[in-house]
Amino acid sequence: MISRLFYWFKAKNGFWLWTLVSSRLGTIILSFYKSNVMDSPASPPDFPAPSCPLGDAPCQFIQELQTLRQEVDLLKEQVRTDALTGLYNFRFFSDALPLEMERASRSFQPLSLIILDIDHFKGFNDRWGHELGNRALSHIAQLIGLTIRKLDFACRFGGEEFVVLLPSTDLRQALNVAERLREIIANTPLTHDQAMITITASLGVDEYRGSHSDSPEGFLERVDVWLYQAKHAGRNCVKGPPAKSVDAGNTVTPEEKDALFGAFGVDK
Repeated sequence: MISRLFYWFKAKNGFWLWTLVSSRLGTIILSFYKSNVMDSPASPPDFPAPSCPLGDAPCQFIQELQTLRQEVDLLKEQVRTDALTGLYNFRFFSDALPLEMERASRSFQPLSLIILDIDHFKGFNDRWGHELGNRALSHIAQLIGLTIRKLDFACRFGGEEFVVLLPSTDLRQALNVAERLREIIANTPLTHDQAMITITASLGVDEYRGSHSDSPEGFLERVDVWLYQAKHAGRNCVKGPPAKSVDAGNTVTPEEKDALFGAFGVDK
């Protein structure tokens, strides 16, 4: 009699998952495995409509497996999502930042980071209450989602702070994104009963390139310094290092031009 065994099933994302089951359910799963897998080709097949080993309709065990798949997908989403705002959470950001920095280094593409902090949020909570404060956080999260691209990562960093990772985005572009965020937040008040509550935010911006030697922590600290300057400049503003002007005639360095001319045998 089988008391325990591991079985596998294909999840929605295409991965084959191993799960420990026991007792009678284990015996049923093993029977299903033998009849549908061991007698089939070597590669794991896809079962769009598996048959019940007991011949029951509907099959209790197949329904349990489908429920388990849905619960696994839900747990995976909850692990990386902030429950209040629906944005990615700090845990996801902590994992994503070093990966995106490495990708930027390998692809020779810039990576920009924005830190956004809601102005005077403690006073907001003291005046309007924490329930409306939570609504304000969700309100800001929705505005961020409306402003950024699908390839960008918006995360709730903690409390009233948010971060936005902008892959393949240089400093000048990131400053423009941050300014759009500041404007849409300031110009889209939160409605409460008959009141229109204006909310503002301060933002710090900086970029990372493959030539930089920052660690993820160092990059984050650089951006945080600019956020600190935005707050001390009166809030409701964007601060970052000066963006270098782009001159179309000088986007290629003299050394690169020499290499290009030499490769084609052209005299300058």
